[in-house]
Amino acid sequence: MDLSTTYLGLTLPHPLMPGASPLVDDLDMVRRLEDAGAAAIVMRSLFEEQITRSEFSSIHYLLARSKSFSDAVSLLPLPEEFAFPPDGYLEHLARVKAAVSVPVIGSLNGTTPKGWLDFASRIQQAGADALELNFYHVATDPDESGDDLERRLLDVVRMVKARVTIPVAVKLSPFFSSLPHLAQQLDAAGANGLVLFNRFYQADIDPEAREVVARLNLSTSQDLLLRVRWMAILAGHVQASLAASGGVHTSLDAIKVMMAGAHAVQMVSALLQHGPGYLALIVKDLERWLERQGFGSLQEVRAIMSLEESRNPAAIERGNYARVLQAWRLNGLGR
Repeated sequence: MDLSTTYLGLTLPHPLMPGASPLVDDLDMVRRLEDAGAAAIVMRSLFEEQITRSEFSSIHYLLARSKSFSDAVSLLPLPEEFAFPPDGYLEHLARVKAAVSVPVIGSLNGTTPKGWLDFASRIQQAGADALELNFYHVATDPDESGDDLERRLLDVVRMVKARVTIPVAVKLSPFFSSLPHLAQQLDAAGANGLVLFNRFYQADIDPEAREVVARLNLSTSQDLLLRVRWMAILAGHVQASLAASGGVHTSLDAIKVMMAGAHAVQMVSALLQHGPGYLALIVKDLERWLERQGFGSLQEVRAIMSLEESRNPAAIERGNYARVLQAWRLNGLGR
């Protein structure tokens, strides 16, 4: 069975790989992921705050001295609490690259060109085969428009593309007013891939203690539906490769996003729960499913459920919405 795919210009034996996470912090785990068949290794993200370390330390100092922000400082990790310092990140990337034969994708997490633009070049020099720009920005300033936010994102992509020669993927959130328009702009800016989506980890509130509670909840297959929807909308409308991130826990999950248009599939939560060997099981199950369905290759199913051939995608989306709502019946509830 031919499971091969092309992602960011890289020819891969299949689409499955670990996404940016602590999974690759340890070289032994990296080797186990490769042994399990990982098509590529995606590094955990290097944060802008790690690079602008002296500025970040000053923020801690100022917040700690401000009574009105005395609690806010506890929400920010200290520089030494990050997994790797910037130079340590580059050294670890080089070690990972030397330890495996599959492509290694670096990851930067920031919102501005300042501080981490130079690290795009340094990540390339450390041996990365591609770079993922992981944008995590929650708009809290009412004076900042959606256009301002998107313009800043596009400027970063253009500048990074001008600085490096390796392929660049952009990891997006789903919270843009017109994701298809932004995707086409990113295409024009030179992005080689789009990763859907970055997960926003919303903080909770402890009402009695009056404290913010931050938890990391692992994804479930239910999280996949948002990815499937937008993958199906974007497929065929951008030149960039498409990767799904978040909610892939089974081979059928992988099939769904591939049918919607994905070229690659990133897994994190399922591997954190079941270990690196689980990836090999998903690949084998994927192969068996295709054989049972009579397909000769994975490419035969890619994007067959996308909206690319639809003459009116908006009508399909609205029709599905109305059908779901109208199908609900009370069935005796409240009697």
